[in-house]
Amino acid sequence: MGGLSVSVMNNNNQKHHHMHKLFLLCNYMLLGAASSCIFLTLSLRLFPSLCGFFLILLHVLTILGAVSGCAAVSNGTTRWYSAHMVFTVLTAIFQGSVAVLIFTSTSNFLGRLNSYVREEDGAVILKLGGGLGVLIFFLEWVVLTLAFFLKYYAIVEGNGGSGAIVAMRSGKVQQDEDLKDWPWPFQV
Repeated sequence: MGGLSVSVMNNNNQKHHHMHKLFLLCNYMLLGAASSCIFLTLSLRLFPSLCGFFLILLHVLTILGAVSGCAAVSNGTTRWYSAHMVFTVLTAIFQGSVAVLIFTSTSNFLGRLNSYVREEDGAVILKLGGGLGVLIFFLEWVVLTLAFFLKYYAIVEGNGGSGAIVAMRSGKVQQDEDLKDWPWPFQV
């Protein structure tokens, strides 16, 4: 019986370890894609534009979210998980919105950016950034899912693995014993 529980724990630790590595890999991919988007946006030469500033700020927030995700996994505190979740949800929504705007109205979006690049070249650069924005959008939802499961496994393992299940079972037994004292019509 003891050997079985050790092999189950090793299997769970191995799954947790693989999920941890996948989470970090996705965050590193987010870092690379967001920094590439920053360089593509800067290649449009749009510093005087307010829309360009917000586009660069969006990519910076994406980078901050990925860094906080890496810190959350290595540090393990709830505060970093909360910050990571907030950054990731917000940047995922905005990255998806910007990618849709880029692909549906490229010339209008490029006009609002006040770019100094030729329109044909700017449209190609903007569509490359939009493609990376779509990649970032999907990666952020993968990262959110992995972060949720990593936090769940951390909570379950922190309670001694099956400690939460034992606590639920003892609570159910206690509740059944309390119901025995009630009058018959209320005992269900």
